[in-house]
Amino acid sequence: MKPLSVVVTTIFNIFGWFMIVFGIYIINHGHTTPGGGFQGGTIIATFLGFVLVAWGGKKFLAWVNDGMYGTLEILGLLMFFIVGCLGFPNSFFYNSLAIPTGGEAISAWLPYCGTIFYNNFAVGLEVAGALSLIIFYMYRSIHMVETGAGMGGERGHDRFDR
Repeated sequence: MKPLSVVVTTIFNIFGWFMIVFGIYIINHGHTTPGGGFQGGTIIATFLGFVLVAWGGKKFLAWVNDGMYGTLEILGLLMFFIVGCLGFPNSFFYNSLAIPTGGEAISAWLPYCGTIFYNNFAVGLEVAGALSLIIFYMYRSIHMVETGAGMGGERGHDRFDR
């Protein structure tokens, strides 16, 4: 896959980074506004799709490390499970972190002390990692079919041409 025109790559270089910032914003404010971890994670993962479209396959493969996105996915799943286990004396996912203890300084941080905030963050990590891996493996499989690499034979004699 070749890069698109200079106009597309320039626009992506200027505005593409705002997707990551907007995705992080949606994840961080998911407990108080519409959105959350899943929506923010998909916005962040879409950034990689735009890298592929704007810059082409070589830059995409240089940017993407499947081990890093697999690690993000595992960290998100573990964090979600650990946050769920924090409320075990009462129940699974009990909001044990948002118990008001009084004082104005504590009540100002109360929205960030609940388990919903941390669950949104964990889901955002997991979804961004998983969807990035899906984009990576889909591109890699298409690239292997186009080039005939890894098919065990000449181009045109692979299992997809039958």
